[in-house]
Amino acid sequence: MRPILMKGHERPLTYLKYNKDGDLLFSCAKDHTPTVWFADNGERLGTYRGHNGAVWCCDVSRDSMTLITGSADQTAKLWNVETGAQLFTFNFDSPARSVDFAVGDKLAVITTDPFMELNSAIHVKRIAGDPADQSGESVLILKGPQGRINRAVWGPLNRTIISAGEDAIVRIWDTETGKLLKESDKETGHKKTITSLAKAADGSHFLTGSLDKSAKLWDARTLELIKTYVTERPVNAVTMSPLLDHVVLGGGQDASAVTTTDHRAGKFEAKFFDKILQEEIGGVKGHFGPINALAFNPDGKSFSSGGEDGYVRLHHFDPDYFNIKI
Repeated sequence: MRPILMKGHERPLTYLKYNKDGDLLFSCAKDHTPTVWFADNGERLGTYRGHNGAVWCCDVSRDSMTLITGSADQTAKLWNVETGAQLFTFNFDSPARSVDFAVGDKLAVITTDPFMELNSAIHVKRIAGDPADQSGESVLILKGPQGRINRAVWGPLNRTIISAGEDAIVRIWDTETGKLLKESDKETGHKKTITSLAKAADGSHFLTGSLDKSAKLWDARTLELIKTYVTERPVNAVTMSPLLDHVVLGGGQDASAVTTTDHRAGKFEAKFFDKILQEEIGGVKGHFGPINALAFNPDGKSFSSGGEDGYVRLHHFDPDYFNIKI
């Protein structure tokens, strides 16, 4: 499994996202310029120019026509995937941290950071079919969590929004009323900042990664804790195979402590765990700094990782990976 090394970003990676068909890979980094690549050979297709700060997150519509990005420049932008043209800009009073299209692409959820006196918030925006009709108004604004909300995603049937962040609590909100429905238990839940959240392909469960050196698998409807995966370093990124019962965790120390470690210590690897047995089954080394982003291709035959080192590494599995008997 020789990785394809994709160099196009000048700064650390923040997020990776495949489109529904699995032929395009979108990458976000701290260098202001989201990039799209061919997912099979790692060729760079183009960039989306217009942000004025680090880009924290992105999502792509089901038809691969529209890209949404959230940035530290206090905006979230809609883009035409094919032409790279900006379609619309949502303006906020603080950095936009997380973006996620609802099923059907008619709604998007955007989280904004705490900033000066402002608290963090979760905004729901209506996405118009025609960019000319697009409005910046929020359909719903949710507030309450302390600290940054690192991820907010849509729950089953768009009926709920699942959020997680600095206060280490996973919350489920009702999208109709804006009411808080469920909170994760402090005893069984994470003990430190939740950095990442990834949904299963069918949306029935999701995975969270945390600086407490663990990842946890939750039921998306009941918020019941299903599994916990323990590792020896902070987890910055998580993803799940859509094909096999594999969970992948990426991380490393905090960015500020990076230079104190020799990369040969090999701590910068994507670790594979058995989803059911909760055991580590392997690792993929390569990055010269912590892994900040992970994504599985929807076909389950490849995955990519993005690091503090500015590289995206694209791994196509060998056929024998699919015959692993543990």
